[in-house]
Amino acid sequence: MSFAPDPDSELLTPAQRGFFFPAEWHPHVATWLTWPHTEASWTRERLELMMPAYLEFVMAISDSEPVCINAHDEQVIQQAKMRLLMAGANMDRITLLPFPTNDSWCRDHGPAFLINPAKKERMIVNWGYNAWGNKYPPFDRDDLLPTAIAHHRKLDYVTPAASTGGIIMEGGSVEFNGAGTLLTSRACLLNKNRNPHLSQAQIETYLRNYYGVQQVLWVEDGIVGDDTDGHIDDTVRFVNENTVIAAIEHNPNDANYAPLQEIHRELRQMRLLNGQPLNIVELPMPEPVESDGQRLPASYANFLITNSSVIVPTFRCAKDQPALDLIGQCFPNRKIIGIDSTEIVWGLGSFHCLSQQEPAV
Repeated sequence: MSFAPDPDSELLTPAQRGFFFPAEWHPHVATWLTWPHTEASWTRERLELMMPAYLEFVMAISDSEPVCINAHDEQVIQQAKMRLLMAGANMDRITLLPFPTNDSWCRDHGPAFLINPAKKERMIVNWGYNAWGNKYPPFDRDDLLPTAIAHHRKLDYVTPAASTGGIIMEGGSVEFNGAGTLLTSRACLLNKNRNPHLSQAQIETYLRNYYGVQQVLWVEDGIVGDDTDGHIDDTVRFVNENTVIAAIEHNPNDANYAPLQEIHRELRQMRLLNGQPLNIVELPMPEPVESDGQRLPASYANFLITNSSVIVPTFRCAKDQPALDLIGQCFPNRKIIGIDSTEIVWGLGSFHCLSQQEPAV
């Protein structure tokens, strides 16, 4: 298998070669995580508070599919193994790998796996990564992770525009229906802290060429407290090719009321490649989750779809069960698993942010 770290050696883009990023409900080979090992997102005390929910999350995934965990070094591997064994994890379903990282958010620093079903091939896009606009340096190890995983899996990989300054892209900023459509937000991808050298049209070209989509749909912003500048995985998620489940806030006094109402207005105006409007399911927001006076980005939309389940963050409030029931209606053939994310979201993300699926071909 040949590797292609230099995009200038590639005459054809991944899309031209028949590769695309599938929808999250496409069958998975595994789900990738990055073991929390620094105080980048949680203080030492907070790390201990969130660890029971994190372990529950790992084991819930492993009930459905294998789990691959980037575990920094041999010391972290042993610590993680001990915690997992004590929690009762099935280690036959979990692989710990000594891949160095700076932080824990695998959705954003992990690899973007593409598939080519016609040729039964897979590859990885090695997007640039700068910790959400240079907010949390250092991020050098995180930026190298996709290539390390490409070599581990013996997959071809490509780095978009390496010779011209590159392009920053994060997995949580994009959402796919698997039928040619990608959803994203202007507040994130058009933010000058990501790609100030690129216009919206140029960014769309990269999305089409390297994710293998034909259509890019834009919403304006994200939710309050989201330090990623508006990642789409906190607001709008595809549940099938034609349907999205979209966070909504009905309390006009809530800070999320205006941005989420605007997103719904934009969604109602959108048309898919077949000319049809989106089916929109309203997903209520939880009650505000705060810490030391800071609004945290708590959202039920930050769920992870596995081969047999949907793992949903809950927040110790009365809206948890209605949200779980609603998501269950959208995924009637999958088990709905609610896990308390109140301590995890203190790190400004939840289950989707922590994970990246590896699709089968």
